[in-house]
Amino acid sequence: MDRDELDAFKRADLRVYAASLGYSLDKRESWRGSAVLRHANGDKIIVSLKPDGHYTYWSVRSDDDRGTIIDFVKHRKGLNLGAIRKELRAWTGMPSPALPSYAALDVTHKDRNRVEMEFGKMKDAARHSYLENERGIPAELLMQERFAGRIRVDARGNAVMPHFDQYGLCGFEKKNIGFTGFSSGGTKGLWLSHTNADDERLVFCESAIDAMSYALFNPDAEDRTRYASVGGKLNSMQPELIRAAIARIPSAAESVAAFDADEAGRALAEIVMRAVELSGRADVKFRIHEPPAGFKDWNDVWRAGRRSSAPLPYRHDEPAVG
Repeated sequence: MDRDELDAFKRADLRVYAASLGYSLDKRESWRGSAVLRHANGDKIIVSLKPDGHYTYWSVRSDDDRGTIIDFVKHRKGLNLGAIRKELRAWTGMPSPALPSYAALDVTHKDRNRVEMEFGKMKDAARHSYLENERGIPAELLMQERFAGRIRVDARGNAVMPHFDQYGLCGFEKKNIGFTGFSSGGTKGLWLSHTNADDERLVFCESAIDAMSYALFNPDAEDRTRYASVGGKLNSMQPELIRAAIARIPSAAESVAAFDADEAGRALAEIVMRAVELSGRADVKFRIHEPPAGFKDWNDVWRAGRRSSAPLPYRHDEPAVG
């Protein structure tokens, strides 16, 4: 009976109990597989749902502050197990109409938890020397709402680009001078900018840096364009993620394949074209936009333009190359 009661407590929605203690949902940082909640005292927790039906959490303040709702109560109220039982019996037996309701969380597995924990400790990259000095990406772009939180910095100073699949955060790329890596235990999905309901365009690039470089050519159109990157060679899951991203764009929007000017880039463009067909969206326009002759990718184009002070080579109201 005691064990059954503890199991029932662990299946109670930890997010709702946290809300009763003053925690609120951070919608921008939450994914389908995890919820990020913050407290006015500075605490930040990540809540996920395990395959056994138990809700678990961990706090960015301490690696020891983690576990089920039992641990959550213990760390916040300093109660022993008997007192925790009384606390949760009272809470689960009382209706709480003033507390928020939440959409169901997708089940999170072990490797995804590891990715969530590592990513949750990172800070947004308002500035990054590698991106600014080596790749020419200005801090002003990193701070735009379209890209806010989509580039972070890890403990080693690497620029980190999160990847998402149908369930949420699934892995992250790491970039720095002479270094490219990917999160241990993670899988590639799509790096995505934020989206707006009135977007008119979805641009696919090979890397997040290429996507941000492409955005720099069109500052006036930035608020109507969303961006995605595949992180290089595709895995078996990414074509479906591309199709799903296209299926979600607003009516009569266009999908642009802005990959590298080489055979690999053209093969990716064909996959995006096929994804448009498979999306069933006859209203979605598709076009290929390669970098101008002499350049491999859009970051090469951007850096060359900055060095030479040459006019920007592309605007959305001009005809696309290809």
